[in-house]
Amino acid sequence: MTDSNKNWSIEDSLHTYQVKRWGEGYFGINPQGNLSVYPTKELNGPLIDVQAVIKEIKKEGLGFPAVIRFHDVLRSKVKNLNNTFSQTIKEANYKGDYYGVYPIKVNQLREVVEEITDIGRDFHYGLEAGSKPELLTVLAYNHNPNALTILNGYKDKEYMRLAMLGTQIGRNIVIVIEKFSEIYSVLEAAQEFNVTPIIGVRAKLSSKTSGKWSESSGDFAKFGLSITEIIELIELLKEKNKIDWLQLFHFHVGSQIPDIRAIKECLTEGARIFANLVQMDVPLKYIDVGGGVGINYDGTNSNCSSSTNYTLKDYIGDVIYIIKDVCNIHQIAHPHIVSETGRAIAAHHSCVITNVFGKVNLTRYKAIDTSKNPHDHHLLKNIKELYKDLNHSNYQDIYNDACVIKDEAIAAFKLGVVNLTQRSQIETLYWNICHQIINMTENEKYVPVEIKKLKSVLADKYLCNFSLFQSAPDAWAIGQILPVVPISYHNESPYIECTLADITCDSDGKINHFLGEDGHRSTLKIHDLKGKEEYYIGLFLTGAYQDTMGDMHNLFGRLNEFHVYADSDDPNGFYIEESIKGNSASDVLEIMQYNSKEMCKKVKNEVDQQIKAGKLKARIGVKLNDFYEACLNNYTYLGNS
Repeated sequence: MTDSNKNWSIEDSLHTYQVKRWGEGYFGINPQGNLSVYPTKELNGPLIDVQAVIKEIKKEGLGFPAVIRFHDVLRSKVKNLNNTFSQTIKEANYKGDYYGVYPIKVNQLREVVEEITDIGRDFHYGLEAGSKPELLTVLAYNHNPNALTILNGYKDKEYMRLAMLGTQIGRNIVIVIEKFSEIYSVLEAAQEFNVTPIIGVRAKLSSKTSGKWSESSGDFAKFGLSITEIIELIELLKEKNKIDWLQLFHFHVGSQIPDIRAIKECLTEGARIFANLVQMDVPLKYIDVGGGVGINYDGTNSNCSSSTNYTLKDYIGDVIYIIKDVCNIHQIAHPHIVSETGRAIAAHHSCVITNVFGKVNLTRYKAIDTSKNPHDHHLLKNIKELYKDLNHSNYQDIYNDACVIKDEAIAAFKLGVVNLTQRSQIETLYWNICHQIINMTENEKYVPVEIKKLKSVLADKYLCNFSLFQSAPDAWAIGQILPVVPISYHNESPYIECTLADITCDSDGKINHFLGEDGHRSTLKIHDLKGKEEYYIGLFLTGAYQDTMGDMHNLFGRLNEFHVYADSDDPNGFYIEESIKGNSASDVLEIMQYNSKEMCKKVKNEVDQQIKAGKLKARIGVKLNDFYEACLNNYTYLGNS
């Protein structure tokens, strides 16, 4: 153990990776130095050692990378949301009830939806759909007649007829009008099926939200009716004597809203519209405040796009008290409250575990002769002098000059003035200067921006067995920061600065934005791989959107998946309830319209020709065909052997 390890504690790791902030009590580090899950958020309660889960997965013979779902966390999230609404309603003396719905677009996987509806049954917690396939899903899985089934999104005639089917089989269906013309489809379908539907109307709020999805709100939002259109809808329903159908008022503030002030503004405007509609004799019973509750991905508790400056309890309090105050001012009854919270329900329960299989650093410090040589090119002579003169007081000036020399050396090489050996020496000295400067400024509070960038450039690239585009597409597409944490060795100092590279053939397949002790970092502190046969890293908070948005870039398919539950009677404190094998090469190829049997046939024909030509032995040919077929049936990711 090094001296740095002697002074390193688990508390240091918790701080370095901000586990307490993003983990919300569900994640921590046990005394053995392994990242652990605490399903009840109690340090003395049930504990699931993630490293122990990895060992059990390996015994099952399925490799990594893998998705691990901690369903106890998912269940806890649903209970916490509903209980907090219930408690706050009681404390506020609010007269309406809470009827939450889970928007399945956040994570449509069957196991997730089943878990949510099961634990949500006691709370009359329903589901929300935004497309026909999602509607087909919620009709089959939302069995609770007291729970709402909210239907959003654009709707055609078939969508409307499915909604009427749901009403006929006893579902509490609410059809939300997103554009004016949909009301005519509702009227037609209701007449065809001879049912009385419940409808809602979604308003476009003028209030704008913040964050990456701010365009979801405002006058020019994609969905919803303008105030003028809402008035026209009311007049139409009154004219047809169907105004009693309109029972829900809906607005949506966006997704991953970082600033609570934006939410307050939208809530206030939405509540005012609701109150005015009630005063116009519209028999509204529900106010649906939509989604938008953010996750503290980066641990900063700020209003940056990867964080939030509020808690779920803060949000719920604002929803209830703002609606209550507006209704009291207008002297109308308190409506039932509906929210479509998804990200805050699903994000924490799932993570991606990947094994590190190597590292790359092409700029590592290398010893080189810096003595004077009369045969040196003047550029080489100059950078040798810079290297010798480098000190703490002149490092910025030295760095600037070294950059100029490096650029001039490349230009001179292209003209044939500098040979390859001289160019190599100049570049080696340049990178040595950079390394020296990083070491000099390690503990300085103020470091010039260009020097800070050097740390990322010079960092080791740890090679991880996963596809960013499949498992963390938000990190690539919108720069979403996800917590990235080693699974074990937290009783050792993570003194290596690195970035992560995936196994896709794409330069964008990397992670170089991380959370840190004082905000965002361009590198991740990690352990040295020396002496470690296996090293695993987890990408956390991937249960919302990441699970279902991944693509097939480089034909890397869905990951092996494991559903884990805590069990105090089990010697390991948990059990794996279900294992789901990830995509094979054949699976993903068939998605892209390839026929694996036809592919085998084509390769076999090629092998047969080689055998006939005497270039291959028949025995070898059979083995080659078997090997090709076996590869088609294997996992798309790197083997762990």
